Amino acid sequence: MEPLKGRGAALAVLIAAVIALDQWTKALVRAHLPSPRFYFDGLLTLVFTQNEGAFLSLGANLSPAIRTAIFTVVVGIAVAVALSMLVMRRVSGLDAVAVALIAAGGIGNLIDRLMFHGRVTDFIYLAAGPVHTGVFNVADMAITGGVVWLVLSSFAPKPKASATT
Repeated sequence: MEPLKGRGAALAVLIAAVIALDQWTKALVRAHLPSPRFYFDGLLTLVFTQNEGAFLSLGANLSPAIRTAIFTVVVGIAVAVALSMLVMRRVSGLDAVAVALIAAGGIGNLIDRLMFHGRVTDFIYLAAGPVHTGVFNVADMAITGGVVWLVLSSFAPKPKASATT
């Protein structure tokens, strides 16, 4: 097997770094956050939660078998597809970084689901006046950042392929 070079190595490092940061912060929260901590006059709250659902706890009330099928099996397949897109160079430029962020976030949350009986550790909550988020984690930020990038880049004009003679 040939070693990773250039783009592949950079994307592998990015994926590994996101997974490591995600797992490290979750371990810190599980070990050292017995009660909520408030910062910046309540703008940021760190609170340890275990989420059985997806984003904003969607699907948390589904049966364990259906949650496993959706949040472990289907997400695992989606991560495999994203990684294969990167390996086969189906995405280019900064879109590849976005796909790598989505894959890394998916892997981070899959690790939790496999290690903690289908639950994901969440701990970041933001509240600015009437605007509040759900509780989320580093993996969720990576996924959201990647998705937002891909949505925005889908509106960007694509360079026209030049005809070769």
